[in-house]
Order: sequence, then C-alpha cells, then structure tokens
Amino acid sequence: MDDSTLLAMYDEQLRTDAEMRSMADVERHGPLRWGTFHSGRGFVSYRSLGAPTDDELEQLIIETVEHYSADPRTHEFEWKTRGHDGVPALDGLLRKHRFVAEEVESVMVGEAASIATDVPVPEGVSLRSVTSREDVAAMIRMQASVFGDRETVEERLDSTLQRLQDPDTPGVQLWVAEVDGRPVSAGRIDPVPDTDFAGIWGGATLREWRGKGIYRALTAKRAQAALRCGKTLINSDSTEFSRPILQRAGFRRVTTTTPYVWQR
Repeated sequence: MDDSTLLAMYDEQLRTDAEMRSMADVERHGPLRWGTFHSGRGFVSYRSLGAPTDDELEQLIIETVEHYSADPRTHEFEWKTRGHDGVPALDGLLRKHRFVAEEVESVMVGEAASIATDVPVPEGVSLRSVTSREDVAAMIRMQASVFGDRETVEERLDSTLQRLQDPDTPGVQLWVAEVDGRPVSAGRIDPVPDTDFAGIWGGATLREWRGKGIYRALTAKRAQAALRCGKTLINSDSTEFSRPILQRAGFRRVTTTTPYVWQR
C-alpha cells in the first residue's frame, strides 16, 4: 500500500470513535468529540473540521474550554491536531486561548507481518509481558522518568490496570525489557476493535540502554501480539527517538500530530 492509502485508512479507522474507546465520558459537539479519561484528563479530537471561518473555529475553541472548565475533575485537556488537516488558523487560535503546543510527533504506519521477527537483545536483557500491579507500577515509574509525565504514577497505574481488565479493550498487552529484574524499556500494544490496526504506545527506553536494539525487539514482540489478534497494520505516534527505528523497520511517516495542552 502506498502512503496515501495508509493515510486514508488511518483517517477512516482510527480517528474520533476509535480514539474515544477508553474514555469515561464522551460528548459530541459539532465536528468535535470531547472525551474525559477516568483520571479526569480531557481529550479532544475529530475526523475533520471541514472549512470553518476563523470566527467559527475560535467559537469551537471557546466552547471547548468552557466545557472542560466547568468540570471540576479536569485540570488539563489535550486538543489533538494532525498536520494534513489543512486548517492553518488553528495553531494561532489555540495559542491565543492558552494552549501550549507540545512536541510534534510523526504518525508512523507499518505492516505487522514485516516487523514481527525475533530481534536479538544484549546479554542479560529479558523481554516479557506484565500484568501484576507491582510490575506495571515499575514499568510506569520507568516511563515517567523518561517522559517527565505530569500525571502521578498512581493515576496512570489505576487507569492502565483498568484498561488491561476492560472487556472493551481486548488484546491490550504491556511489554517490558528488564535487566536484573529492573525495567529499562517498555511499551504497550493496543489492538483497535473493528479495524485493521493495533497501536503501539508508551515506548520508552532509559538513556543508557538506547542504541542496543531493545526498543526494536519490543516493537517486534508487540507486532507478534497484534498478528495473534488478527491485526495487519501497526500505528504509532513517534518522537524523534523512535521514528528512525520504526522507519528502519519498514514503517512509513504518513502525517504528523501535535498535542496542544490547556491547563487550568
């Protein structure tokens, strides 16, 4: 499949409803979906904004801020944008209303079968999936040290364990690479029901363990898990640390995504 076909499948299968599966609450507002995680964090997405005037677009932003401001659970929310949406005024209007743009990420898509090979890892490194509260907490602490997450470990731990046990999110697995029982790299595979896709998320590797093939090996394990769930495509929002690794594995960069975050 060429890049345009992969992008069309991404837009059709993975935006709006698919993104809102794990939310505690979802509300439709015009072209937008307003979602709220169990932690209270908000998330805004859409399939297309169409061709709004600047005034219409700003009104959507104002109404969105009012919606989350009225919810005492919500201290921050993310407005997820994509680089190919063709709404040039959006960046400036979001910034005008106190949104802060985070790092631009590459939306990568690849065929699961092409990356589901066994990849060697350095001596002393072991790979496994984890499910216990203790193991998941250790994984989240490692990821938080890499990403500098604003959420506390306990907040992420409860929502992650809930996702593992949720019958509406079948096939979710957490994979870690460990050295002497300590996680040095980790990531999640999240098969999306009623689509061809499984997403790989939360990929993090401690700085001293990068460049050794560990993240690539975890990606291969997650691709194998995706195939067992009947998924043929893998998608990932990738930082500049993981993008080159995925490109070498055969992924293609079909667009970009930029999170804009509003905080109370």
